[in-house]
Amino acid sequence: MAWGGGWGGGGGAGFGGGHVASSSANLPFGGIPTELQAGASKILAQEPPHEPSHLSFSQLPSERERRRLTLPSMLWDYKRWVVLGSLLVIVISLLLQSGPRLTEYAINRGMVPGHHSLKVIATTAVVFLVVALLGTFAQRSQAIVTGKLASRVMHDLRIRVFTHYQRLSLDFFTDEKAGVLMSRMTSDIENLQQLIQDGVSQFALQGLTMIVITAVLFTTNVALATWTIVLVVPILFAFTIWFHHASERGYLLSRDRIANVLADLSESLYGIRVVTANNRQRRNIVNHRHVVGAYRDANLYTGRVNAIYGPVTIMIGILGQALLLGIGGRMVLHHQLSIGALIAFFLYLNRFFQPIQLLVQQYNALQQGRSSIIRLRELLETPPSVDEIVGATTLPAIAGRITFENVSFGYDPTRLVLRDVNLEIAPGESVAFVGPTGAGKSTMAKLANRFYDPTSGRVLLDGIDIKTVTLHSLRSQLGVVPQEPFLFAGTMKQNLRFGRPDATDDELEEAIDVVGLRELVERLPNGIDTVVHERGQTLSAGERQLLALARAFLARPRVLILDEATSSLDLQSETVIERALDRLLEGRSAILIAHRLTTAQRADRIVVIDQGGIVEVGTPDELLRHEGAYATMYAAWLASGGRDATRESA
Repeated sequence: MAWGGGWGGGGGAGFGGGHVASSSANLPFGGIPTELQAGASKILAQEPPHEPSHLSFSQLPSERERRRLTLPSMLWDYKRWVVLGSLLVIVISLLLQSGPRLTEYAINRGMVPGHHSLKVIATTAVVFLVVALLGTFAQRSQAIVTGKLASRVMHDLRIRVFTHYQRLSLDFFTDEKAGVLMSRMTSDIENLQQLIQDGVSQFALQGLTMIVITAVLFTTNVALATWTIVLVVPILFAFTIWFHHASERGYLLSRDRIANVLADLSESLYGIRVVTANNRQRRNIVNHRHVVGAYRDANLYTGRVNAIYGPVTIMIGILGQALLLGIGGRMVLHHQLSIGALIAFFLYLNRFFQPIQLLVQQYNALQQGRSSIIRLRELLETPPSVDEIVGATTLPAIAGRITFENVSFGYDPTRLVLRDVNLEIAPGESVAFVGPTGAGKSTMAKLANRFYDPTSGRVLLDGIDIKTVTLHSLRSQLGVVPQEPFLFAGTMKQNLRFGRPDATDDELEEAIDVVGLRELVERLPNGIDTVVHERGQTLSAGERQLLALARAFLARPRVLILDEATSSLDLQSETVIERALDRLLEGRSAILIAHRLTTAQRADRIVVIDQGGIVEVGTPDELLRHEGAYATMYAAWLASGGRDATRESA
């Protein structure tokens, strides 16, 4: 077999040379360096035991997952922690506001003429110290409680969002940028974590502080407290309403634009080879500068709003205190208020305005968190376009009869790709779909696997409408090998077992032998335990395709769908792949989407698709004798040297 020479120039060129270390084979290093192994083992030995995960997946969301995403709903499952945190906030607020009262008591009972008492002052100072220590302990406890609460809520939310991604249909991921989806899982959830851990508790603490202080102001002096409420609070309230609406617009815009930044970054990194090959570095930098600039502009807008609100509230507070000082001083002169009460009132009045400033800062966090909740709620309320019906049944073991019954479909319902298609594939029969690009070949395969639902008509498996069965039972009996197989970061063994994690070693070895992977495995430095890295970048295109075929074989599907599995390969690699296909297709129904007629010729029947429908159906020989569309394609293939190329590769 001409494996090594024909495929050595691809991504797997570094595999030559037998059982050698990764570095000598020119492979990226994927393990722990030898000099760090002892330290890593020591750390792992100290790792606490973790309870096994009991997570399960269902296409239909649970009652809990259908709950609308709001801040209260996220905290609902941890009511005990919320109650404990709330009690600590109340305790902290009361302890913090005891200082001015103690100051008033010390002045009136130990410092004014006729009431000098060192004992009262000393006792008050000791009580002040005890209250401060208790406040410190309560704040420490509250930080621990809110930290644990935030970590648990965010853990649940991350799993909920990721699970929802698993439920969504392919059209959602086609329409949405990967970077935007990443931002939902990263920056949006991080905003919420900050909000729950610090923002909510501080917002509650400062809000409660204002309520307590207002009550204390009225118990200190009703007249001064009334002036405070009448003169200061309405202006602050009106200005806060403006800030709420202005900042909400800014933070929602900021969330959208950071998502665009991550999307542009993600696309540039994934396509770095194409960028480099086409000298697009400068244009990409210019484009990214525009995207980042739009995000900067959104942040500048929110910064301007904050810059207006913060100083204005400070100015209102200062003017209010100046006015109240004049009123309070007049009351002292007329013996309507004691000097100690006036000092206590102003100490509380300062504390009344201080929470407002802190609330401005926490309100920023609240608005950022609120905008993140809105975006996450929009995501979680996006339903999958292909979903299970209520009461969907489990698909029994099938023979493999596939029926397209009056099927029409369009990715845009107003522009149909397929129109009134009727086709039946017998159990164990292999059928090749051929036709020009965009004719609907891959669309037919996607409908058979229920990646999409027909706009009209039905797709049946053994006479059962696939809409009526669970997606898990359907896809457990269908295998798909795409044109560009995706390999995950990890070992070859993990990638082979991707569809069947419970596959035995003997089954794994059988799959390797059936598709012709044995020679590759023996040349790898660590055999099937060799790390292939993300997207299989250390393997050539042919090696990745063989691994995908072995993965499909190991899954034991009754129906196999191959989407142009050889279109991107050289002829020598294609020959190796097609030998593997011959073994893989034995006894299975198969849909082969073929651009190369060498693959189509191996099928039992050929279906020619063009202009939204089936043009011809028959065996390769029948279609050649018919001298129709397929015969024309075959003649063009021969004229381009197709048969000679096939003979050379054989």
